[in-house]
Amino acid sequence: MVNIKEFSLKKIGEVEWVIDDKNLKRKVKIFATEKLLKEMDDEVFIQARNVATLPGLFGDVYVMPDAHSGYGAPIGTVFAMDEKEGFVSPGAVGYDINCGMRLITTNLTKKEILPFLEKLVNKLFEKIPVGVGKSGFLKISKNELKNLAERGVPYFIEKFGLGWQEDLKSIEEEGVVKNADFSKVSKEAIERGISQLTTLGSGNHYLEIQKVEEIFDKDIAKSLGIFAKDQITVMIHCGSRGFGHQICSDYLRLFEKNLARFKIKVADRQLACAPINSSLGKDYLLAMSAAVNFAFVNRQAITYQVRKVFEEVLGKDAKSLSMNLVYDVAHNVAKFETHNQKKLLIHRKGATRSFPGQPVIIGGSIETGSFLLLGEKEAMEKSFGSTAHGSGRTMSRAKAKKMIQGENLINQLKEKGIYVKAASFSGVAEEAGFAYKSIEEVVKSVALAGLSKPIAYFKPIGNIKG
Repeated sequence: MVNIKEFSLKKIGEVEWVIDDKNLKRKVKIFATEKLLKEMDDEVFIQARNVATLPGLFGDVYVMPDAHSGYGAPIGTVFAMDEKEGFVSPGAVGYDINCGMRLITTNLTKKEILPFLEKLVNKLFEKIPVGVGKSGFLKISKNELKNLAERGVPYFIEKFGLGWQEDLKSIEEEGVVKNADFSKVSKEAIERGISQLTTLGSGNHYLEIQKVEEIFDKDIAKSLGIFAKDQITVMIHCGSRGFGHQICSDYLRLFEKNLARFKIKVADRQLACAPINSSLGKDYLLAMSAAVNFAFVNRQAITYQVRKVFEEVLGKDAKSLSMNLVYDVAHNVAKFETHNQKKLLIHRKGATRSFPGQPVIIGGSIETGSFLLLGEKEAMEKSFGSTAHGSGRTMSRAKAKKMIQGENLINQLKEKGIYVKAASFSGVAEEAGFAYKSIEEVVKSVALAGLSKPIAYFKPIGNIKG
């Protein structure tokens, strides 16, 4: 037994721990090196234990190595509910529904792109709005928003032609969750979302030009379009914007009001839940699915703009530049999946699906780099086919802003060969490297746990953010 931050934890594997609490009906299992475990804030353990008291849980609650405290449940939490007897919790999905990562290759090298880097970043900053409440280039009607929210990326490509058919096979769920219902979305959510396609938003969302720093498995990397050191890639991190945020807010209020009606007691009202098969639970899942599709379309629209900017600046067609989609993964979602022949609703909050052979993208901070991994078979038994989603914060945004000025950080990054354009200096300060856990340690944790294995490591050279 070891005691970390007054929580009694038992080590059950090389990087696996369990909260030793006889009062919990379900175990809380944590995947992390001891170094990362010690960096987790106390609230992670409190919130994880609260999640383990939810009614209807099927199996244990899993906490990823990048975990930090969130709304109700830690960011970095995975758990399952039986489709017939279980419950759904909006707080355990999060406000930014289908926040996710997308990775695009090119056949360019760092040497080839450096003369154009600043122009590329400036043009991307111009074409892809960042920050709170910004509007994108695509003007759509309410009816068109309905079609996109219900029919996702396949409809978006068919209707607007802003993408390639081959993109679909490289998106989780091929870019559309089919059980979406726009009628379950509020007027307020529609008003917030209708102008926000092709926007990054704020917080830790970014669009980054990267170079391949290291390749760990050359054969797999090559099959995914990663072939050499210093190759240029593009990574996109964003979600469903105000559309998803409002959907979460709307249903959280409704769920809280109906706790007594459903005779549900939760350890934290932020974990308010409803039976999956209740009208309220069904309505949330239908609205949430609309936000999932909105986010997939948003990243697809941003991909179109990225390809267009590269074409304009470099004077070459995006196809000839091999600007292919490696994969697009969601990391805030509740989805029905079959595990061991049982249909379950898997909640992943700040966690990524990691099915065998599936690409996994783990994003780092503005200065530390990111990883491409591959899902492992072991993850299916250990974590409902899930792994980490990023490096995870070690401190609040407010604390980070007290420790460094954004303008100074931008200058420091430029000296390191990273050119940044941002909506605000404070937004950059919030994302300083020291505000995040070691991404290498996170990847080491999930690799040792058998959840996913590293394929390639990328370093940023250009970045736009809110």
